[in-house]
Amino acid sequence: MCTGKCSRFVGLSLIPLSLVCIVANTLLLVPNAETGWTDHLSLHVWLMAGFIGGGLMVLCPGITAVRAGGKGCCGAGCCGNRCRMLHSVFCSAFGALGAIYCLAVSGAALRIGPKCLSNDEWKYPFENSKGDYLRDNSLWSLCKSPPRVVPWNLTLFSLLVAASCLEVVLCGVQLVNATIGVFCGDCRKKEVGRALLAEAPLTDHPMTPARSWKLAWSAPSLAGWNKLL
Repeated sequence: MCTGKCSRFVGLSLIPLSLVCIVANTLLLVPNAETGWTDHLSLHVWLMAGFIGGGLMVLCPGITAVRAGGKGCCGAGCCGNRCRMLHSVFCSAFGALGAIYCLAVSGAALRIGPKCLSNDEWKYPFENSKGDYLRDNSLWSLCKSPPRVVPWNLTLFSLLVAASCLEVVLCGVQLVNATIGVFCGDCRKKEVGRALLAEAPLTDHPMTPARSWKLAWSAPSLAGWNKLL
């Protein structure tokens, strides 16, 4: 696969993943789709790992990768798309850091659990459970408020973990792909050249011996048929 086509594939994959992270982090701000709990959100929600790390910091390399898959700064010739590929190298490294940040915060949030009202006190009741609440949903009843905050946080943070893992892989792939594109260029210029040669009319090609013999043989044959007719 050409480096340009690979860049477009990676970019078009990173953009929806970053939007998923932004939406998931936004929903974490409203537990159970209610806006009255903003004073009791956990620290991991306020760190905005999905909005900043897996969202905006990955959206930038996604757009850059798509642009790197298009025509370069000098068109089809000259340096091709190497300038944009070089830009994509740095943006991919930046996006990988954002995805790792989102993965680390979301993983910690799943291990510690949400902040909720338990025994008339706002605290992290699963902080010392070593993640046992993930396997035993009977412990979820320890959280009285906000309602259904445990499955809400569990679902959204799990989504952030999955999305950020894919983002790390894709940013790593684009980092390698863009580096190759900087040094080797894009093979699509060769493909365009072959397509133009294939579509060129036959009269544009120089007269070959085989073609001239074919024309010389066909002319008398046509004259003979005309005499018979």
